[in-house]
Amino acid sequence: MLRVVAIAAIALALAGCSRGVRTYLDEPPKKLSAWRLFTGNPSNLNPNERVIPYELNTQLFTDYATKRRFVWIPPGQAATYKVDDTFDFPKGAILSKTFSYPADGKERLIETRLLVNTNHGWVALPYVWNAAQTEATLDVNADPVEVNWKNASGETYNIHYAIPNSNQCKECHDQAKVTGPIGPKARHLNRDLDYADGRFNQVAYWMRLGILQGAPAQSPKQPVWNDPSTGSLDARARAYLEVNCAHCHSPNGSASNTGLYLTDLETDPMRIGFCKTPVSAGNASAGMLFDAVRGHPELSILAHRMASDEPKIMMPEIGRTMVHREGVELIREWLASLNGTCESPRRTI
Repeated sequence: MLRVVAIAAIALALAGCSRGVRTYLDEPPKKLSAWRLFTGNPSNLNPNERVIPYELNTQLFTDYATKRRFVWIPPGQAATYKVDDTFDFPKGAILSKTFSYPADGKERLIETRLLVNTNHGWVALPYVWNAAQTEATLDVNADPVEVNWKNASGETYNIHYAIPNSNQCKECHDQAKVTGPIGPKARHLNRDLDYADGRFNQVAYWMRLGILQGAPAQSPKQPVWNDPSTGSLDARARAYLEVNCAHCHSPNGSASNTGLYLTDLETDPMRIGFCKTPVSAGNASAGMLFDAVRGHPELSILAHRMASDEPKIMMPEIGRTMVHREGVELIREWLASLNGTCESPRRTI
């Protein structure tokens, strides 16, 4: 009998020392390491058991930062597939996104953002990495971080990288005033990815692992914005606008009152911005009349605001300090390729 009790006590002790992921449904820890999402050297971001990497076909631009994404879903539970919307994740699910820049032949980690489905709904938690790259600390109102790096062409950049506070996170992640994920959708995730056990389609792999349920044999697929082999110019431009703009510019987003809806599923030309006068662009319109003009990127407020880095003019308003030159070029090329006219009492185009 005593042996049975002793064995039970050992089993409980081992369970308590488990190095698996921990989920905090009420008060989040101050240190990223407390979540146990990663093992070994913290800066290597080696995923713990059941922590699955994922990538999107077209990614949000954030001052040319590199991003590494992971998802963890509690054992015995799964996300529910939705054909057009974000997957429905269970309580306790964790989405992780780490932002980094090249530095001395390595990657300098700047911040890791967690989106956690807690007892109080989804909560956004920004963790800022220390200079030694050994730990990240929760900071809901972090100061900008000075970052210097060179791109593949040898160009040198120096920026003050802005880490969004909790309220700014809601500006993007609130849909119909409810905070939640915006990236993990079927058409964003439908792509192949290299895993430790081979290369697989992400949606199929999630189904195989049991962390996703209800996915059909075929899912919609969004193209990669800068890879012509994945889709037409129109499809790639629409994908870029969806990922970079539609979290606000959609019927449920914070900019729903503008009537400018930039999801790639929108089919109404006026809602996409063609020949549409802005609700209240003010000086940000630079005297232009319409959000988008077919054949004329130079007369399109959309392209003008994307090409600006001035406060109150630039779009998106947060999440960047730099102009995404390649993204602006894509949108200008797309607008220039379209045929049509806009008429107004003041100007005919």
